[in-house]
Amino acid sequence: MDLASPAFSQDQPIPAYHTNKGEGVSPPLTISNVPPGTASLALVMHDPDAPHGDFLHWTVWNISATTGVIPENKVPTGAVQGTNDYGKIGYGQPAPPSDTHHYIFDLYALNIELDLPAGASLKQLQDAMEGHVVTQAKLVGTVSA
Repeated sequence: MDLASPAFSQDQPIPAYHTNKGEGVSPPLTISNVPPGTASLALVMHDPDAPHGDFLHWTVWNISATTGVIPENKVPTGAVQGTNDYGKIGYGQPAPPSDTHHYIFDLYALNIELDLPAGASLKQLQDAMEGHVVTQAKLVGTVSA
């Protein structure tokens, strides 16, 4: 399975438009080579370089396995978003306080759809996914303060 973005390449800067220096909207993502038997996809975006530990920016689950594109500033129909570490549901823009931070987009192929309400925590998502991950893909972008 592959995860990419037309807005930035692997290990390259995420455009300011998608951060606190711009509009702060989610970047477009492309998904390919989803394995057969995948029932749904889940996405987790986090910043392991945050000063107080890994900072959660975005969770989305129950993305259709046939989804090829997640458009900029949109969530696929039927997908559900969780609460980020800003305390809000949806995408939380990168806003590193210093240095260069790495923003990791982890995409999981699951063999089930998840029975989680909107606003669920990362822990709830991880618990629901346990034992159901078929494969995963990763995309990393950077943002400098």
